[in-house]
Amino acid sequence: MRLYRNTLKASLLFLILGVLLASCYKEPHFDLTPIISFNSITKDIRLDQFSGAKKDSIVITINFQDGDGDLGYNSDEVGKVVQRTNFNYVVKLFRRVKGVYKEFNALETLSGFFPRLKSDINPGPIEGKLSYRISLETSFWPVKKDTVKFEVYIKDRAGNKSNSVESTPVIINEF
Repeated sequence: MRLYRNTLKASLLFLILGVLLASCYKEPHFDLTPIISFNSITKDIRLDQFSGAKKDSIVITINFQDGDGDLGYNSDEVGKVVQRTNFNYVVKLFRRVKGVYKEFNALETLSGFFPRLKSDINPGPIEGKLSYRISLETSFWPVKKDTVKFEVYIKDRAGNKSNSVESTPVIINEF
């Protein structure tokens, strides 16, 4: 009987502590329009699985915050949106020419889609890091050892555009 009372007291104590700790958590308040900041950029060289050509593979990582968590698309939504090319991860490429960065239109589209970042359907704030991979076919690139940087923004499902951020420069077409 005594063991039962001690177990009951310990369980009650843990329950009260759990409730107290949970009540201390304040849900952050973020704007409904996504806000991003540049985190990092990395590059590696990959072989194209079909042609065997070398490609520069760039990974851009951004930090994000969104007030209602409506970031990303599931596969059904992408199927509907793709026809309009209404990308939710928008990328512009800039090449350094005589010390000045100028926008450059690559042969392939660099923009694309990222998946839903929140699994439940209840609106609520989210924040984190989002990494996005870009493969650049450099076989026909105009310059060897070219210095480029990227400008990025994201969009939520409601169509709100985040601020734009620039990456740090990276050298491509080194091989």
